[in-house]
Amino acid sequence: MSSPPRPPNRLVHETSPYLLQHAYNPVQWLPWGEEAFRKAREEDKPIFLSVGYSSCHWCHVMEEESFEDEDIARILNERFVPVKVDREERPDVDAIYMSAVQMISGSGGWPMSVFLAPDLKPFYGGTYFPPESRYGRIGFKELLGRLSELYRTQRGKVAEVSEELAGRLRQLGLAVEGRELPGPGALEAAFQHLGQVFDSTFGGFGGAPKFPHSIDLMVLLRHHRRSGAKLALDMALLTLRRMAQGGMYDRIGGGFHRYSVDRQWLVPHFEKMLYDNALLARVYLEAYQATGEAFFRRIAGEVLDYALRELAAPEGSFYSATDADSEGEEGKFFVWTPDQVEGVLGIETARLACLYYNITIGGNFEHGTSIPHVTREVEEIAAGMKMEPAKLEALLAEARAKLYAERERRVKPFRDEKTIAAWNGLMVSALARGYQATGVERYRQAAEKAARFLVDQCRQGEALLRIWKDGRARIPGFLDDYAYVAEGLLDLYEATFQIEYLEIARRLTKKLLADFLDESGKGFYYTAPGQADLIHRRQDLFDNATPSGNWVSALNLLRLERLTGEKSCRDQAVKLLEGIGTLLERAPMGFASALLAVDFLSGPPLEIAVLGDPASPSTREALGVLHRRFLPNKVLAGAPREVDAAAAKAVPLLAGKRLIDGKTTVYLCENYACKAPVTDLAELERELGAAIS
Repeated sequence: MSSPPRPPNRLVHETSPYLLQHAYNPVQWLPWGEEAFRKAREEDKPIFLSVGYSSCHWCHVMEEESFEDEDIARILNERFVPVKVDREERPDVDAIYMSAVQMISGSGGWPMSVFLAPDLKPFYGGTYFPPESRYGRIGFKELLGRLSELYRTQRGKVAEVSEELAGRLRQLGLAVEGRELPGPGALEAAFQHLGQVFDSTFGGFGGAPKFPHSIDLMVLLRHHRRSGAKLALDMALLTLRRMAQGGMYDRIGGGFHRYSVDRQWLVPHFEKMLYDNALLARVYLEAYQATGEAFFRRIAGEVLDYALRELAAPEGSFYSATDADSEGEEGKFFVWTPDQVEGVLGIETARLACLYYNITIGGNFEHGTSIPHVTREVEEIAAGMKMEPAKLEALLAEARAKLYAERERRVKPFRDEKTIAAWNGLMVSALARGYQATGVERYRQAAEKAARFLVDQCRQGEALLRIWKDGRARIPGFLDDYAYVAEGLLDLYEATFQIEYLEIARRLTKKLLADFLDESGKGFYYTAPGQADLIHRRQDLFDNATPSGNWVSALNLLRLERLTGEKSCRDQAVKLLEGIGTLLERAPMGFASALLAVDFLSGPPLEIAVLGDPASPSTREALGVLHRRFLPNKVLAGAPREVDAAAAKAVPLLAGKRLIDGKTTVYLCENYACKAPVTDLAELERELGAAIS
């Protein structure tokens, strides 16, 4: 006889999938907000703050071990005010207390467990705690007892520690008092630093665990383009190849898992994040443009198609993530045995598929299962099998489709179906660039559909809202929401020449400057003014898993200046980069997105105007010439026919341009000085080569 369901706690009224996962814990969770703060003050209890996200494996483990435990729940309910936060909804709260945890323990991660005084200042914290003490790690139950006693009997010590931590937190991430505007030397310095930690065997940086470092790879591609340093290109391409060949890349369904737990990219942490896949699609597209190699185009396309197939919401936006676990086991959805493959493909085709994907009897993962990955090229296997490579390619493509269809019948990992404005901005950008580089129409259509959703559903007047779920948008946007959405709209303008996208990007940036810029003008706060539930207003200058909104905004401003002629945009971007100049030269790691802006500013930026119907073959061919090349420092404007007064006013680069003899016409310009218009593709190739040489 099953036990009756528990009554829900206050999280049952939330929309966050992560918070709802905890709505029936015996812990009497409260959401982050004034109700919890007031309870802590009135009852004179410390707050236990637990921060995680829906696809976090160890968050699920701690829930099962501790938050479902009746004894632990009783201690939390009686002696603390337990508060749950979804880090994806409230990255501002997460960032402040993650910094505190790193100060206390020397490391961070999720689940994050922080103990706060009623004034919200932290006095102790960590990450995952087992329920009982083991492996040299204090048990959660014992920790709760100790900290409860400490708060009850040594209030002065708690106040002293919390004040010291709060003071140190206030000093973090302040804009640097620099005076030097960084130049190309900063990219050289970054290249040297990356070279010191580069894994020349498997690619990537450092040892296990290994993360994608998408923005660092973009820096290497730009440094190679600027300096000709072959090693920079080799480092980027080796990393991209090894990641896509390893188990961190989903060989059956496409898309990248979050990171690899080992050095060789074999065993991933199986969750998939929208932001990772958006950023990785972009860098694979850049590698394709830089080399012309079809491999990089194929991987980029598979990543974008994965997002369209598995993360696209009916409304047009994209969901945020899928879990690592299914049926209570990490990775179970993604792994195979030879018998399972044979049951789908038959003996002969299964033998080929298992050979190619390294699916073996002993396995390379838990319970004798195998994570599909590639260690030999099709040509090598085909030669050993005395088979034509094209025939083997066709057989493997058919096998992959059948394995995917079979896998779809399994119990799927949980999907977090909330829309995050910032991450959708990254995907709009990836899709717009994917359309430019490949000409695949569905990427443009999806980018426009997602952009329209953000513009229509995630704005309140001129302000952005961060989260959309269950039919409503909520939570004021943060720095990265404004920065990434503006970037996506700029990319979409360059892919479609629809001035509306440019205009909304300009307005979002104007709102960002008005609400987020600090008093010195050298950095942006992460939050808008007036938030009363934070102990300080933080600035985030460093890149994390996603690029810093400061430097994405700097690059947005530089692009806007070239497109709109607003000199103040460039002046502000220069001021931002001057504020970090000294730090960039000394310690470039952690500021890769700033280096993208530095590279653009160092120029010379190429200004391109295209006049012609984007749907016509001649215009598409001309755009193909432009997009086949790796031109990270260009801006692209266009009009489908003669430039009218409104277009010339919005985009001065278009002013005075006209079609020549009714043909698609391209103008190549630098600093608003244009060469003679070009209508012939061969001539365009020559002029473009001369302009970037």
